[in-house]
Amino acid sequence: MIVAFKEWALVCEALGSGRQSLILRKGGIAEGRAGFAFQHEEFFLFPTWFHEQLERTTLPPDTPVPQALNEEIEIAYAATVEWTRLVTDLAVVGRLRDLHVWRDSIVEERFHYDATPGIHVAFVRVFRLDPPQRLRMEKKFGGCRSWVEMPAFDGSALVSVISDEEHARRRAMIEELLAG
Repeated sequence: MIVAFKEWALVCEALGSGRQSLILRKGGIAEGRAGFAFQHEEFFLFPTWFHEQLERTTLPPDTPVPQALNEEIEIAYAATVEWTRLVTDLAVVGRLRDLHVWRDSIVEERFHYDATPGIHVAFVRVFRLDPPQRLRMEKKFGGCRSWVEMPAFDGSALVSVISDEEHARRRAMIEELLAG
């Protein structure tokens, strides 16, 4: 893997702790004319920070927010995509409410972000890097885009954050919720 997916630090932690197995995405400002797509089947999770992140989630107010490092970024998780769907019915997206940490208002805001209503849903398997890797923060990692190129990492094992049985249970449940 030499690509990373930029995501809120709290969402990265929810994925990395096994709390959720979904990524919801509308797309960044710099996605280009074609818009957002899950372009890669395997990627690292690249955490991003902003002050209001916790208030935009359903997490308890006392949830610790992972802290950004000075001049460095820690990559602690990788993901593989099992399937993706563009969901164009907000009621269907609402069925996933308990399976991610975004508040309903954020999901709705993203759903209606541009002229084409909808949101991309990816069902992922998440792995913890053991040990995590640190990179020097570079200008090329900035901007409002979803994907960034990364240098190759050496020496980290990938450890699944949930069991095979739990992963299969979630896949079946999510597919059933999306099917209605």
